[in-house]
Amino acid sequence: MAKPELITLGCRLNTFESQVMLEHAQKAGLDDTVIINTCAVTSEAVRRAEQTIRRTRRQMPNARIIVTGCAAQIEPERFSRLEDVDHVIGNEEKTKAETFLNLAVPQSQRVLVNDIMSVTQTASHMISGFGSRIRAYVQIQNGCDHRCTFCIIPFGRGPSRSVPAGEVVSQIRKLVENGHLEIVLTGVDITSYGHDLPGAMSLGRLVQHILKHVPELKRLRLSSIDQVEVDKALLDAIANEDRLMPHLHLSMQSGDDLILKRMKRRHSRSDAISFCQQARKLRPDIVFGADLIAGFPTETNEMFKNTLKLVESCNLTYLHVFPFSPRPDTPAARMPQVNGKDIKSRAARLRSIGNEKLRTHLNKQIGKTISVFIEKEEKGRTPQFTFVRLDRQFPPGTIVRATATHNDGQQLYGEVFA
Repeated sequence: MAKPELITLGCRLNTFESQVMLEHAQKAGLDDTVIINTCAVTSEAVRRAEQTIRRTRRQMPNARIIVTGCAAQIEPERFSRLEDVDHVIGNEEKTKAETFLNLAVPQSQRVLVNDIMSVTQTASHMISGFGSRIRAYVQIQNGCDHRCTFCIIPFGRGPSRSVPAGEVVSQIRKLVENGHLEIVLTGVDITSYGHDLPGAMSLGRLVQHILKHVPELKRLRLSSIDQVEVDKALLDAIANEDRLMPHLHLSMQSGDDLILKRMKRRHSRSDAISFCQQARKLRPDIVFGADLIAGFPTETNEMFKNTLKLVESCNLTYLHVFPFSPRPDTPAARMPQVNGKDIKSRAARLRSIGNEKLRTHLNKQIGKTISVFIEKEEKGRTPQFTFVRLDRQFPPGTIVRATATHNDGQQLYGEVFA
C-alpha cells in the first residue's frame, strides 16, 4: 500500500466528501493511510463503523487509520478510545486541505473535532472527478434544521447551509468537461436549499439554473427529498425538463398520521399521496422510491397497515426499509418500544411488498424502448434508475437505446438496437 485509500460508509454526501478528502490526502502525501468515512444514521451504522476499523487494521497492520464522518463527529471519545485508530477528525475538518497537511506532520493532533453546531457556511469543494465512477455526486447543501425524533444526524452535520448556485454550476461544468455526464445533487436536506442565500434561491431554481448553464449535461438527478418542501420551480422542472430524470426518492418514513406526528415529520399521509399524484400528472413516466421505518415506537398493527396502504396509494417502486432501532440521545429512544420480533416481521413484509412493486414496474417495461446510461460494460440504468443488463458491452458513460426483453424480478434485460 502506498497511496491513501478511502472507505465510505453511509450516504451519497459522504461519497462526495470522500472524493474531496482523497484529493486532499493525495496532495498532502499521506501514503499508507486509510480514511474511514463513517455513518451514524442508526446504532447499527456505528457498530458497522467499528467493525470496519477492526477489519482494516487486521488487513493493513501498518497503515495509519483516520476515522471521520458523522459517527466520529457525534461520538469522538468512543472512536478515540479504539487502539486501532490513529486519528479522529470531525465533519467540518474533514473537507479542509489544511487538516490533511497537518496530519502529514509528525506528532499531529490525534483528535480534531470541533462544534459542528457553530458552523454557519458550507464551502464549495471543487473536485476534478470520481475516479472510475461515471455518475458523479455534487454537494449543494449540508446540515439540517429539523429535529425528527428518531434522527441524530443534525448533531453530526450542524445547521442547514447552502452552497451558492454559481459554485455548484462551476463544479458541475468541470465534472462534465472531465467526462461525467450524469450528476446527482446531494446534501442532508436538499429541499431546504437556498433559504440562507440571497435572491429567493430554491432547489427548483437551482435545478433550472444548472440545466440552463450546463447544456452539455445529459442527466441530472436528485438524492432524497422531503416532498412537503418541494417548491413550484421544482415542479415546473419535473414537468418540462427532460434532462431531470423521472425518479424521486422521498423521505416518507410512515403512512400513519399519528406516527408521523410522533416522528415530528412535517407532512401528513395525505400530503405524501397528493405530492405523488401531482408529480405523476406532471410527468407520467416518473417513479418513486421512499424511506420507510418499520416498528417506530408506539406503532400498532393498524398503524403499520397504513404504511402498507401508503405504498399502494403512492404507487412506490423502490422501498428503502429501515427496521427501527433506537439511536441513543434521540427522543424516540425514550418512547415505548415495539417488540423486536414485530419490528423484524414488519420490515420483512415491507420488503416483500417492495419486491412485488419493483417486479410490477419491470413487467410494464417489457417491449418498450429504453434509454440506458452505461455504468460498466453491459450494465446501466434507465432514466427511472431501473437497473438494466444489455446483450453487448459499451464504454462507460455511453447512452444507448434498447428494447426491454425480459426481467428477473430485480433488473431488466435489453437488446440494443442494431
